[in-house]
Amino acid sequence: MDTVITGLGTVSPAGLGVEAYWEALVEGRTLIAPIPDFDTEDFHVHLGGKVPGFDPYDHIEGRFVVQTDAFTRFALVAAEEALRDSGVDTSVDPYATGALICSGAGGVEFGQREIEALWSEGPDRVGPYQSIAWFYAASTGQVSIRNGLKGMCGVLVTDEPGMLDALGQSARTLRRGTSSMLVGGAEAPIGSPFSLACQVGSEVLSPGVDPTTAYVPFTEGATGHVPAEGAAVALVERADVARERGARIRAVVAGQASTFGGIGVFDPGGEGLLWAARQAMERAGVSPEEVDVVFADAVGLPKADADEAATIRRLFPKGVAVTAPKTGFGRAYAGAGALDVAAAVLSLEHRIIPPTPHVLDAPFGLDLVVRVPRPARPRTALVLSRGMGGANSAVVLKHPEHA
Repeated sequence: MDTVITGLGTVSPAGLGVEAYWEALVEGRTLIAPIPDFDTEDFHVHLGGKVPGFDPYDHIEGRFVVQTDAFTRFALVAAEEALRDSGVDTSVDPYATGALICSGAGGVEFGQREIEALWSEGPDRVGPYQSIAWFYAASTGQVSIRNGLKGMCGVLVTDEPGMLDALGQSARTLRRGTSSMLVGGAEAPIGSPFSLACQVGSEVLSPGVDPTTAYVPFTEGATGHVPAEGAAVALVERADVARERGARIRAVVAGQASTFGGIGVFDPGGEGLLWAARQAMERAGVSPEEVDVVFADAVGLPKADADEAATIRRLFPKGVAVTAPKTGFGRAYAGAGALDVAAAVLSLEHRIIPPTPHVLDAPFGLDLVVRVPRPARPRTALVLSRGMGGANSAVVLKHPEHA
């Protein structure tokens, strides 16, 4: 039974909505800038990909705003767009739709505000929502409550692979009888000093101060990646349910697989990523020749980049187009995998492969799309993702005409 994507929503450093996100990707726009919310002088990280001009009260009811951190607010907005785009009326049968929104950082910014209130004003000034707003599952819960969803709910905390893993889990949920799922990833990891401090110890963030050179994976100048915030949510359905209601199918989720490659910053040697990709392709029933584009993980660390490039060359000895559009806005942890999936869906839909901003030449023997978008007619896209601690995931998406 096929799983299909019929709705899509995004919140990104390009702004709100899928249209703004896609325009920025095709243009290869630079959306990285100095982190504006606090002084980063004492940090070795100074740049980030920030969602611009986001006032939650413009988009979300006040009762939800006061209960939530920014990462949940991003998820609420993206989920609303995905539902609207899909045309699913969740009020007809609230039990038929579930939610699985992933996060790797949770509501750290909210937590910092409450800790500051505790130490400066005492325990009576700590708000009641501290107990829920920071939690990784807060987005799933609030999306479900706001939209009246009573189907299966959950959260995965696997860093960047979260959305990919959630697509695989949702496919199994749909096979058990659920009609549709809101699946996504959301992060807001750069809005407070404590949030950024939680990341710098990993030694994977770029110290660069030039937005055009700070995050340049697969190059000799790679020194890490730039953190970012954002969210993407997809409405996935059983194909028979979508066709019965006459829905527009944006893409088919053809196959997904995950591995855990071992303790460490990222999977050592890339073997876990290779296995996940091969299994996803096998489950999708596609050969290397049928994959038209790979959306790379693109960590921005020399060893990790070399391992991923070697994995892609082993998977596709005859070559394949590769792109990493996130270099234009940064790596948003669980939001990054979700935004990569959204980019892949849009690439299949618009028949264009977006470029890899700031990387000027194709390195490591890869056919990396650089400088300008590449017109194409991709039938199948492979999305690769790795998380801190050794998690790997891959998903195969197909254009509905080729499923």
